[in-house]
Amino acid sequence: MTPQQVSLIRRQFGIVAERKDDFAAAFYDALFYVDPTLRPLFPADMRPARQQFVKALAHAILALDDLDAVIEDVRALGLRHVGYGAEPDQDNVVGEALLSALAETLGEAFDGSAQAAWALAYGTMTDVMAGPATGAPRLHA
Repeated sequence: MTPQQVSLIRRQFGIVAERKDDFAAAFYDALFYVDPTLRPLFPADMRPARQQFVKALAHAILALDDLDAVIEDVRALGLRHVGYGAEPDQDNVVGEALLSALAETLGEAFDGSAQAAWALAYGTMTDVMAGPATGAPRLHA
């Protein structure tokens, strides 16, 4: 990722963080809309999951320019997701939900450059998370 992409994501996450509850709700709404089979993997009360999602996202964003600082945390997150029943092929569904929630939250600020930067950041994190599930990081085209 370029320094400009990292800076853009961090600026936009500042906006997202101000509306974190709405953003997280939009993410899970989009996730369950795109793949309703994921809903049973989550508790009925989504508030803790929404809070944890925003916290994990913030942690990753703070380390975009120093992934070594969070690589073990991201790998552990990947292992937890596999333990909950998540499948590596669901990464695209999660990515789609993330981009949808960002578009809803950021509006016109979520232009092509922003979408590309966020998609790259998400792909980088899923590559790291995939290591525990598959034994090796995956590479996105």
